[in-house]
Formats: sequence, C-alpha cells, structure tokens
Amino acid sequence: MMLLDMIDEPRQLHRMTRSQLVRLCRELRERIIDTVGKTGGHLASNLGVVELTVALHSILNTPRDKLIWDVGHQAYAHKLLTGRRDAFGTLRQYRGISGFPARHESIYDPFTVGHSSTSISAALGYALARDQRQEDYNVVAVVGDGALTAGMAFEALNHAGHLDTQLLVILNDNEMSIAPNVGALSQYLTKLRTDPTLSRTREEMEQLLGRLPAIGDSMLRVTDRMKKLVKQLVVPGMLFEELGFTYVGPIDGHDVALMQKVFRDGLRRKEPVLIHVITQKGKGYGPSEANPELYHGTGPLETLKSAQSQLPSYSQVFGEKLSALAQENDKIVAVTAAMPDGTGLSQFKEHWPDRFFDVGIAEQHAVTLAAGLAAGGLRPVVAIYSTFLQRSFDQIIHDVCLPQLPVVLAVDRAGLVGEDGPTHHGVFDLSYLRMIPNLKVMAPKDSRELSKMLELAFALDGCVAIRYPRGPVHDEILRQLGAADYQPIELGKAEVLSQGSDITIVAIGAMVTVALEVAMALRARGLDVGVINARFIKPLDEETLLNVAEKTDYLITLEENVLAGGFGSAVLELLEAQGLLQQVKVKRIGVPDVFVEHGDNGSLYRALGLDVGQLVERILLTTGQRKEMYTYGKVREHS
Repeated sequence: MMLLDMIDEPRQLHRMTRSQLVRLCRELRERIIDTVGKTGGHLASNLGVVELTVALHSILNTPRDKLIWDVGHQAYAHKLLTGRRDAFGTLRQYRGISGFPARHESIYDPFTVGHSSTSISAALGYALARDQRQEDYNVVAVVGDGALTAGMAFEALNHAGHLDTQLLVILNDNEMSIAPNVGALSQYLTKLRTDPTLSRTREEMEQLLGRLPAIGDSMLRVTDRMKKLVKQLVVPGMLFEELGFTYVGPIDGHDVALMQKVFRDGLRRKEPVLIHVITQKGKGYGPSEANPELYHGTGPLETLKSAQSQLPSYSQVFGEKLSALAQENDKIVAVTAAMPDGTGLSQFKEHWPDRFFDVGIAEQHAVTLAAGLAAGGLRPVVAIYSTFLQRSFDQIIHDVCLPQLPVVLAVDRAGLVGEDGPTHHGVFDLSYLRMIPNLKVMAPKDSRELSKMLELAFALDGCVAIRYPRGPVHDEILRQLGAADYQPIELGKAEVLSQGSDITIVAIGAMVTVALEVAMALRARGLDVGVINARFIKPLDEETLLNVAEKTDYLITLEENVLAGGFGSAVLELLEAQGLLQQVKVKRIGVPDVFVEHGDNGSLYRALGLDVGQLVERILLTTGQRKEMYTYGKVREHS
C-alpha cells in the first residue's frame, strides 16, 4: 500500500523516518502528474515544492500553525497531505476542489490566495493577531522568487522587519515564475545561488575580527565599524538583513532532512527569519524539467500534443497584429507583467527586444511605466490579464487617464476563465474601467474586430482599453450564424446585425455569439428578434440604442461581466437620462453578485443561467411568453 494513501492529516508525517519521507515525496509526484494529466492544472510549480511541502508539514503543527502559500498554484502536495487526497481527482473541476488554497475548502488553508505577492503581508497579519491575543503558534509564509518582483512583498518585508515579531518566510527560489524572472532582484538572487564563497568569507572574516585585541573603547568602536563594513560587502542576503530579517541560505530545497533542521532552527528564533531555498521547477517529470514554462499551467497533458491544430486564440491574434503594426510604427512599444507568452507578446519580443519591457509581477509599475513612455513620445501597449489589471486601478486613473496619455490597455482573459476560478475570472473590468473619465473601452466579437480595434486605438490620441476573452476566436461560429459580413469600426458606433420589433439583444464582446444563437432560438418561436454588437462600452452608441428603444418592446443587454456597474448599467443610465425607461422594458443579463467558482466554462455558464437554453427561457419569462416562474442555477458564494 502506498504511504500517501495512509495519510489523513499532516501530523502523521511527524512520526515518519527519513526514508519514508523520501518515499512519500516520490508518491506525491506520481499522484500530481497522474491527476494533472487528466484534469489539467499547474504542474511544474507543484513538482518543484514536493520536498519543501513535506519538510514543512513534518515539523509544523497545522492547522494551529499557519502555513500561507503565495499565489497558491504550488499547493497540490499540501492539499494531498491535508485531508483532500480522496477528492484530489476533482482538482479544478466544477464542484471539485480548487487549484488554489481557499479558506472555505479546508481549515488547513488559513488564507485564500490566487494573486501573487500577498503571503508575507497575510502572514504578518496573522503574527500580529497572535501577539495581540497572546496566543502561541508559528506563522510561515512561502513566497517565490518571482513574487519578490512585486512591491507589495517588499512593503511587507519592510514592515515585518521593523516590528521584529516572530515570523518565518521561506523564499522558494526556482529561478523563474511563469516566465523567466527579470530585473536586478533576479540577478541578486542568482549571485547568492552561485557564489558559495560568500558565506565562507563571512565566517572567516568574523573569526579574524573576533581575534583582534579589544583594547579600549576606541578599538571596540573601530572593530564594530569593520564588522559592519565587511558584512555589507560579503554577507549573503544582506538585502534581507537590512530589512530586519535574519537570512539563512541558500539551502537545497530537495533535501528533506536538511530543510527540517534549518526550519526548526528558524522557528526557534523569536524574530523575523527568511530561509532561502533552491528548488527545481518541474522536478521529477522530464518534459516539465526541460520546459517548465510550457508546463506551468496546462490543460490535460494529452491536449498539449494537439495544441498546434487548434484555432488561434485572441491572445495570438493580438500579438500578431501588434507585431504587424509595430513594423509600420517604430513608436509602438509593448509592456507586460511576467506574461510574454500568455499575452501573445513573444513574437513582438523576438522581433523588437529593445521595444519590449517585461517588468515582472508588478502590474502597478507596468501601467505607470507605460504612462511615462507615452509622456516621452512613444505609443505603449500594456498587455495584462483582466484579473491582474485590477491591481493597477489607481495607476490607470491617476497616471494614465487624468493626464489623457495615449496608453493602450490590452485586457486579456476578460470574462470567465474556467478552472482557475474566482481569483482569476475577469468579470469586473467593464465596471471598474467604464467609470474612469477620458478612457475609451471596447470589446471585439471576433478576431477581425480585435485587429481593427487595435488599429483604431493607435489612431486615437488618448487612453484606450480593449478587452477580449481567453481561448479560441469565434470567427467560424459567427460565420455559421450569419454574421460574416464585416462592418467597418467607427469610434462609438455599434454594429446592427439584425433588427427586431419584439426583442432586441444588445451584446458586448464574446457574448455576441451567444446572442445570435439565442435570437435564432427565439425566432423559431415566432418572435421578431434583433441583435446588436455594441462594440463600445464607452462611448456608447447613443443614437443606435435610443433608436432601438423607440422601436422594440424589450431590450436585453448581455455581458460576461458583473451586472453591478457593467455594460447593462451603462445602457440603463442612458435610457434613464433620456426618459425612455417607461417606453421600453429593459432586462440586464450578466454575472450575478457572487464570486464565481472554478470549473469548465460550460458548467459555469449553466450555473449562472448564461447558456443558450437558459437564456431563451429567461427572456421568454421576461417578455411574458412563459407564465411559470423559472429559476436558473447559481454558483456557490465564497465568503
């Protein structure tokens, strides 16, 4: 029988021998590879921290002790060891366990995570709460080297060092996050990893200074100054020491016994301690060791082989069009936050490395950097996932839109993103972007519109956001639905795909495809239904919308965004301002007031009542064609 199948709680690791722990690590890797091969998930990052996870749980007393993961996409071994082994096959599946730590899921997950660089702040909060309540438990934060490119991590380190409370930070250094790390910090950590003479030199110098005769106060002061000078020159981890942490490392992150010893020593200290651990991303699985970036986050492993035959994604279309435009305009530059591949910018990076800037996991800096580039006469595009762009909200307002700088925000992964769940769904961007003065916001229904909107963005003298979904383009489906004819894009002008006197569906972005399918089903029931591709959230096509409001009985807005403050709200505001709410009945349909859980998009659409069948029923109920009350499914709310 496998050791792993006998573990129901992590304290069982306390009684295991060294050889048993090594065997357990091997079994954990096998289970992770087997499961991710079927469900998809974050593979390379999880394989790299197996020994680290085992070492921590073999000495900690969780859940009393608090173990907080950063980002959380490396917590699969943690889940397997904390009572979720039997449910692990449901990883990232609808109604299954999350791909990230989540407080609602387990008492062993003290903090819900999904975005980078939060663990030290959260751990410090736990440590201060412990001290205030005069309780006694350990707090450990595990943070990756990639997460240290974000300012929030250093804000927390600075505060923790100042307060001098007991806190253990494990720096998991695998030399890359999703893309290879960039910047001075990465170079600094590389120096610590590759220069073993530093710690030896420190020890030898301190021994030498310790043998100097301490004759009189003046000699003591000189000796103390010499020690500080030598420390600044040769002590590994001096950056962390200056922030108030005791630095230990670097140590081998695949040696369980060594980590147990060092972690125990760190926990005995009543002060902030940072232990620098070196791991190999993807360890134990040949393909992921060779290409950890490809195997960072994957679908089921067999799908990787057929990836080349799939339709192009919106990200790819964006990247190819931007590269073509950059060929014609040498002022175009590209900025991303550690996502060159995910945002489709790899081609741009290859062709114009001097015009490409990967700032690491630092979205706030990315946006203000772009503002500076624009103020300096260039035309920057900032490509960031919708969920991560939230972190730069103030910079968009203050640094881009207030001075009306010509920055293009390429808002990737807008809408539901499936198995990554509530921390990654891009369902808030229409609400938080459309409220900002001077910002134009648009969303394409297909690849051609995305390309033309990018062209338009560079033709405008001001700040522009273009939001588009994850996954393959909708071109072929739209062609089959009779929307192949292309109408040129004009600023603030919608595309009228069809007209209807009974119902008009006004959809934005990816929901245009759904709207056309719904309209087809409603027409089969004898209703006269029109469909409008809004294209622009801001400015709205007021002329078209007001004209429709006067000629149709019911106006349905359809968006893959939260209803609160979204596209439908913008339409309501327009109609209210024109006094037309008594003339046309309006129904807004979108994401309700919940955090949407993880699962395949099909399951999530059904749960939210956004699939074609349920949309037809909801519209029929709205128009009185259905008399019986219809209740659509709801996703679980996360508190």
